[in-house]
Amino acid sequence: MDTTPTSSGERADLLGALRKHRALFLRALDGISDDQARLTPTVSSLNLGGLVKHVTATVGEWNRFVEHGPEEQAAVDWEHIDWTDPPAEVLAYHEQFVLSADETLAGVLEDYAGAAAATEALVASVDLDATQPLPEAPWFAPGERWTARRTFLHVLAETAQHAGHADIIRESIDGAKSMG
Repeated sequence: MDTTPTSSGERADLLGALRKHRALFLRALDGISDDQARLTPTVSSLNLGGLVKHVTATVGEWNRFVEHGPEEQAAVDWEHIDWTDPPAEVLAYHEQFVLSADETLAGVLEDYAGAAAATEALVASVDLDATQPLPEAPWFAPGERWTARRTFLHVLAETAQHAGHADIIRESIDGAKSMG
């Protein structure tokens, strides 16, 4: 992956950092089969294919946020969920962490590349000072707004965090280290 920024200044810094952490994330997937991408070799339920799907979905959500503001959120009472019969919204959220039998790693990586390209186009073109109100959620302060810049920094942090997860999972599968 070419990590040469195509913009200058702040935009180049954002793009360069995003590209670096995307490359680290993707390095953990080099040479992995679909079956290996479904493995959960640590005590968590995370797997490489599911991480790709989750990061893709998250990046897409934040890209839409930058362009259109907060999406309508389903009202989920996270503190009182009946986990023996969770609501559809919860099941849909958990599906993004699973590489299903009818999905391939190549397919979800293609989706991820599309989300990454969309982010690059936004970083290069939007007003970084433009703000949007965050959706109502227990993890956001009421009335809080984020700039496009802050949103891209969040995408960067998500990508870096999940690159670390992917590295640990990959090392647990076959000993390969993508970051060290």
